[in-house]
Amino acid sequence: MVVGTLGAILAVLVAVGCARWVRSGADGYLYDLAAVPAAPVALVLGAQVNSDGQPSAFLAARLEIARQLLANEKIKAILVSGDHGEWAYDEPGAMQAWLVARGVPADRVVQDHAGFDTYDSCVRANKIFGVRQAIVVTQDFHLPRAVTLCRKQGIDATGVGDDTVRVYERMWIRGEVREYGAAVKAAADVLTARDPIFLGPHETGVEDAVGTN
Repeated sequence: MVVGTLGAILAVLVAVGCARWVRSGADGYLYDLAAVPAAPVALVLGAQVNSDGQPSAFLAARLEIARQLLANEKIKAILVSGDHGEWAYDEPGAMQAWLVARGVPADRVVQDHAGFDTYDSCVRANKIFGVRQAIVVTQDFHLPRAVTLCRKQGIDATGVGDDTVRVYERMWIRGEVREYGAAVKAAADVLTARDPIFLGPHETGVEDAVGTN
């Protein structure tokens, strides 16, 4: 009984400590859409795609921020990074289709099909796509972890978060609570410097998209 209680207390302390580490790593690098400094590329992190192939409300909100960043000339290209581990489930493909349907030129959107989690997306952005400076886009509760992880990978990352989907209160609270456990995983990933599930050769998609006039 005592051992179990002590273990639970220790787990809580570790989670809180890792959450503070995440927040401190992103301190000073989080902005709203109007104030964020320009960067060559926006990194949009994947989220659920519905059974009809359309991005979920959470993912669509992230994509809308990226669309506005491009329209406002804050960025030159968009890297969409998500899960395409199964042929029938394609987050980056759905993300590109959503953007193109809303006027974003297809040659400004680059797909990363192996962004299976936030850490993998950040590592691959740097090592595979050569991203050195980026605006990371996700929901507000996820943004500090995403920016911290990207900065730990050598990317000069800032972030713009979405809170419009806070109206989905239950899902939003679930995301906030989940961040404590995710912060522990983020710290472990950084400490172990693990490789993503997939690496591979350098891809020039971002460089080509940034250079598009």
